[in-house]
Amino acid sequence: MKPIISASELLSESAGARPPVLLDVRWTLGGPPGRPEYEAGHLPGAVYVDLDTELAGPPGRGGRHPLPDLAAFGAAMRRAGVSADTPVVVYDGGPGWGAARAWWLLRWAGHPDVRVLDGGLAAWEGELSKDIPSPEPGDFQPRPGGMGLLDADGAAALARAGLLLDARAAERYRGDVEPIDRVGGHIPGAVSAPTTENVTPDGRFLPADALAARFTALGVAEAADVAVYCGSGVSGAHEVLALQLAGFDAALYAGSWSDWSSDPTRPVATGPDPQ
Repeated sequence: MKPIISASELLSESAGARPPVLLDVRWTLGGPPGRPEYEAGHLPGAVYVDLDTELAGPPGRGGRHPLPDLAAFGAAMRRAGVSADTPVVVYDGGPGWGAARAWWLLRWAGHPDVRVLDGGLAAWEGELSKDIPSPEPGDFQPRPGGMGLLDADGAAALARAGLLLDARAAERYRGDVEPIDRVGGHIPGAVSAPTTENVTPDGRFLPADALAARFTALGVAEAADVAVYCGSGVSGAHEVLALQLAGFDAALYAGSWSDWSSDPTRPVATGPDPQ
């Protein structure tokens, strides 16, 4: 199944016999919270999901956005009306990272039908609503394993034996700047691949053939295994989605740089991409 949906397709499906559950995942790194924006206007019927508290565990061991407790995540999804046999569409206000995090988590937890609104809220041409819905609870029960997941040791091993892509901005990869985490740089052996280059200026994903060409040039087609990391497992999910659009499977190091750099015994590389 294609992991994205256009605004026109969503409008049609929402009026059909099997409308998708809509999740609003507006989020900005460092805040402010997305809830006030949601309350000011959202897709009709959409339920707000908070990335920091419902799509991640408390910061600490495992990074700034560790995976959430499975029971708590399942409960949050059921409260939002998510069932195992109901399609789900997630969106945010740009640049697509929050929606991709929700998409990846639901797919990893075993939901078979999840898509991201391509271009986010800005692409929607229908009316917005201020009504806060109270959906019937869903029946979704997380069953992990639907997407590849790595820890720090797995990421280090894959960087040696496969292809590990760093989805952050190139200057953070090089270690020129590090505005958030303990130290700048990248995992030794990782290749710089900013996920911002996977989309057009309006936030829509590049065509599949363009994405395939980009990732092929980075060595994805020849790699035995591919994985992605970022700062804390949010923008990395966006790159995993882009890879899937291009026809490639990739695991996610969910703890990402915030987890890796928190341990001073782990090696840190700096400087330009070795390629």
